[in-house]
This record gives sequence, structure tokens and C-alpha cells, in this order.
Amino acid sequence: MLVSLHVKNMALIREAEVEFGPGLNSMTGETGAGKSIVIGAVNIALGTGNFKDYVPEDADYALVELVFSTKNRHVLAMLERQDLPCEDGEILITRKYKGGRSTSKINGETVPVSFVRELASGLIDIHGQHEHQSLLYAKNHLSILDSFAKTETEPLLKACREQYRRYQKAKREWEQASSSNQERAKELDFLQFEIQEIRSAALLPGEDEELENSYRVMVHGQKIMEALAEAGGLTGAGDCEGIEAEIGRAARALSAVRGYDEALEDLGSTLEDIESLVGEFNRSLSEYMDNLVFDAQALREMEERLDLINRLKVKYGNSIEEIENACREKEKRVEILMNYESYLEGLRRTLEQSRKALFATASELSKVRKIYAKDLSKQIQSALIDLNFLEVRFEIAFEKLPEPGEDGMDAICFQISMNPGLPLKPLGSVASGGELSRIMLAIKAVMADRDQIETLIFDEIDTGISGRTAQKVSEKMALIAGSHQILCITHLAQIAAMADQHYIIEKKPADSKTVTNIGLLTEKESIEELARILGGAKITDAVLENAREMKELASRMKRNFSTIRKNTQQNTRVE
Repeated sequence: MLVSLHVKNMALIREAEVEFGPGLNSMTGETGAGKSIVIGAVNIALGTGNFKDYVPEDADYALVELVFSTKNRHVLAMLERQDLPCEDGEILITRKYKGGRSTSKINGETVPVSFVRELASGLIDIHGQHEHQSLLYAKNHLSILDSFAKTETEPLLKACREQYRRYQKAKREWEQASSSNQERAKELDFLQFEIQEIRSAALLPGEDEELENSYRVMVHGQKIMEALAEAGGLTGAGDCEGIEAEIGRAARALSAVRGYDEALEDLGSTLEDIESLVGEFNRSLSEYMDNLVFDAQALREMEERLDLINRLKVKYGNSIEEIENACREKEKRVEILMNYESYLEGLRRTLEQSRKALFATASELSKVRKIYAKDLSKQIQSALIDLNFLEVRFEIAFEKLPEPGEDGMDAICFQISMNPGLPLKPLGSVASGGELSRIMLAIKAVMADRDQIETLIFDEIDTGISGRTAQKVSEKMALIAGSHQILCITHLAQIAAMADQHYIIEKKPADSKTVTNIGLLTEKESIEELARILGGAKITDAVLENAREMKELASRMKRNFSTIRKNTQQNTRVE
């Protein structure tokens, strides 16, 4: 569950820290008090929101920290695979914004925001103000069904997507291969010409580098010879009188006195080494000059050979190795073209096999979906009845696609009838905004148990409802809160009354500015807040009594729910 939220420098919040408890955590407050900032902060910490929408201009940085406590094996395994420390299932997620950049950390270790998002999917499910509108699009219905049947659909979906990629690849190869005989003959002639062009060049590995080096030497031969001659004259190469002779004389002069002092021995040895090195240099220099020959014919041949290699590089690759690889690929293609009927037959078999494999997996996936669709429909219909859809019918309609795609061969649509005698119709054509909110709540309630997500956040799911329906929604939330932690931003007294922890979000003046504060209410303060919601501007004794009675009835109902859950658990263990 979400243990605490720490926010610093976000919109109207300078700094706030809130500790949440198990069960239902309700947050209320006046319109514009900053309730949306709480959801925004959670989204930012989990990598699905943007700091730039919230950071004040005068703030040096902004910070959001979430502390979770979890027993979810999937989440703990993800942390272990990333070598992230985790003691007793406690997870600290931090996201900080400074200097136009944000960084994310988990338990003190910097991580990519993409990993935070992936981890969060197993920790928390957030229902935003407009998320129920996603039910208007049938493409989202399939993902809900696949999530409900995840244990069986996930491996089939993975196989289906891989087989779809193979089928598409085989299909492209078949279509590209189905060219006319005339086109293939042209391609064969051109390939044979290119292969002959490369093979006739008789390229050798490293030949280009060796030729380029020799060419540079020969082109600059005169300049090199002049420089070598000058160097040889100075060092004493050949018959020249140079530094070698001078060093020799110096060495002989020093040798006459070396016996008088040990230090002179070292100097003499050093001078002898220098004389030896200069002599070796001069011998190497003379040998190089003797071998340096300028040949106009050889230069022309080098130029022609380099021109040929460079032309081949422009056409086939940037190196001799790449040219050779290109030639081998062309030879393989020639072999295919020479035996084209056999090649086409192989492609046809591959295409047919991949198509059969895709259809088989898509058919199996469809069977599994239809089995789970019946169960999901029953559970959603039951949850809808709990939410005051008294005469509701809910079904999942299937349509078979002409060709399987990466998600199989099913197009599905959630259909509903909310009045007796009326036919089932797609959700989007019959449900209002408030009804869609309740339908989404029913789906979330069903999916929460299936996904084993420990924390659910509902941001103003009470849109467009009141009276008995609002009471039913509050009861449903209290039931879900028996097995999940719920955070709920609400304007309805019925939902706030069911809270196990009730928080107030309010604006207050501070240092000539307006700031938002979040505080946990006592029992007495919670009743006063309920009275404000019920009574508006003027709170009378009658309104306070009504709020107190609402709180007492809610407490009594939650105790009944707790007793029912205990009896259900005991009966399950006996069975």
C-alpha cells in the first residue's frame, strides 16, 4: 500500500507530508483548493506526469517522494532483477526536478523513469477524472479482457505477436519474389556483371592501405629525398662530416680522464651510447635512401589500381572487406535466381506454415478469451447491480476479424442494457458520463482482485451522481477497501463518510501568499467537514446531526462488511 506522500514546491504546496492508512482514504475540500495537485504529484513520482505543469517560477527545485509497503511477488522480483535494495517490502520512489531536468530514484538508486512506470503498474492503479471515457473506444475493451485473463492470454499473446511478425516477413518476401521472368532475367544479368567486375579486380586484404602508403611516398619522393639528405649531412651519414664524428671526438677526449673519477665513467658511457645510436640512425637512413626509387611507370600503375579500388568502394562498400561481402551476397542471389522455382516453393511453404501457426495461436487465444469473457461479464454485471444499475444486462460481444493481427483475430465490444426490454448496445451509445464513471468503477473493482494491485486511486469518480446512487458507490468503495487500499478525492458526503481516514485539502494564507495544506481529520473534524459538504455556506445543528448520523451509519455498515468478509473467508477455508 501507499504509506506516505511527501511533496515540496509543487503549485500551491510549499511542503506537505501525508501518511495514509489501509482501507478507504478520502480527501475532500473546496473547489480549487488543490486536490488535483495530490494526484498530479503521485503521477509525477510514478513517471506519468510532468513537473513543468506544477513547479512555481520562484522555486529552485521540486520534489515528490512516495513510500510503498508491498508483498507483491512480481514487484519484488522486478527489484531483485535490477539489483535494487528492498528491506521488508518497503519501496521509496523519489523524483526531483532541478535546472529543467528530473531524476528518478528507487530506494536511493537512480533508475530510468521507464522502469519506475513499469514497477508502478504492479503497485498502484490510478483512475483519473476522464479515464472512464476510454470505455467509449472498443479497442480498449480487448486489453481489459486480456488483463482479466492474463495468466492464460499473456503467453498466447506473446506467441501470437511473434508469429504475426514472422508471417508478415514471409508475406513481404513472397510478394517481393513474385516478379516476372523478364525482371528476373534483367536482375540476373546485372548481378553477374557486378560479380565479374569485383572478381576481375582480384582484390587482396589490406591492399588498399599498402598502395596508399606507397603512393604517398612515391608522390613526395623528391621532397623526402631532400629532407633525408639534409638530415644525413647534419648527422654524418655516408661520407659526410657531421655530428657522429663530433661525438666520436668528444668520446675519445673523455676516455682519457675517465679513470680519475667514477662519475666520469657514467658520462663516458652515456656519450658512447649516443655515438652508437647516431651511428645506427645513419645506417638506417642510408639504407632507406638506397631503397627509395622513383619510377614513373610504377606511379601510374599505382594510380590506376587505386582508382579501380576506389570506384569499387563507391559502388559496393567502404573497404575491401565490405566489397567482398557484397560480392558474396550477390553470388547467393544469383544462385537463387538460377534455381528460382525451388526458391519460390520454399518461400511458399514458409508463408503457409507461418500463416497456419498464426491462425492456430489466434484461434486458441480466441477460445480462451470467450471462456473468460463469460466470467468477466457476470462479475461486471454483479458489480453494476451493486452500483444501483438494478435492471442491467452486460455482455461482451465478439467479432471475428478477416485476418489475424498481432493481437489475434478478435474484435470485442462491451455491450449494456440498463432497462428491461431494451436491447444490448455498445457502451458509448447508451451510457452518460456519470454512468460511465460507475461502469469503470465496477470494472476496476473486478480487475483489482484479478491483478492483485494493492492500491487504487479514484479522482472524483463521483462525477454526475447523487442520492441513492452515491450511497451505492460509497458502499462499493467500502467493500473494495476491505481488501485494497483506496485513495479517493470526492465531493460526496456519502463517500467521505465511509472513510477509514479522512483528509482535508484547503487553501490558507502564508507570508502574503496562498498555499495548499493537507491534513488528517479527527472524528469530530470529519463530521464537521461532512456537514460543510451537506450544508454548504450555513451549517446548522440539524446539518451537523445529519452528518453525525451519516458517519455512524457508515461505521455500522463497514462493521457488517467486515463480518461478511470474515465469514466468507472461514467458509472458504472449510471448503
